[in-house]
Amino acid sequence: MAGDPTVTRPPDETAALEDALLTVRAVEGDEEAFAELVRRHAPGLVRLAARLLGDQPEAEDAVQEAFINAWRKLPDFRGHASFSTWLYRIVTNRCLNILRARKPQAPLEAAGDMAAPEHTTAPDRIAESHAAVDDLHRALGSLSAEQRTCWVLREWDGQSYTFIANTVGITEQAVRARVFRARRHLTSALGAWR
Repeated sequence: MAGDPTVTRPPDETAALEDALLTVRAVEGDEEAFAELVRRHAPGLVRLAARLLGDQPEAEDAVQEAFINAWRKLPDFRGHASFSTWLYRIVTNRCLNILRARKPQAPLEAAGDMAAPEHTTAPDRIAESHAAVDDLHRALGSLSAEQRTCWVLREWDGQSYTFIANTVGITEQAVRARVFRARRHLTSALGAWR
């Protein structure tokens, strides 16, 4: 009863069907349909880019450039993947290019040893928590762009290995290897916080 209009669809399936319809209209040149797709997907893509780049304004710029690029390439969209997967790939590639162009960060050994913070609201504990977050961002910055991308998509965005492989354009096995190496590196780099 797939064609039965009385059948209630799960929210994810409904959103996917609406995206598919909007995508078809956007491919045909409907700017309002594309604008709706942008409204739907921009918040998640900006969060992803901010996690990858570590800088909110730079993330917003990267996503805006990705949407411009998507609009230009929309006539080439063939629907082999969902529109959201296609957008994730464009944003991820844009962020990877930005990360690769950056100068290398200072080595992690410069951070030194630190004690793990206790969970309280005391000012010194809050400062330690901020230091831990800063160290995490530094450690993420020391990963290769490819490892960081796979780790962020897996650990922060909760994406499947299949989704990441399709988004980044590598095999699932390569994704698993990059996530494993990133986890190992981060565990080592943040060992003082355990």
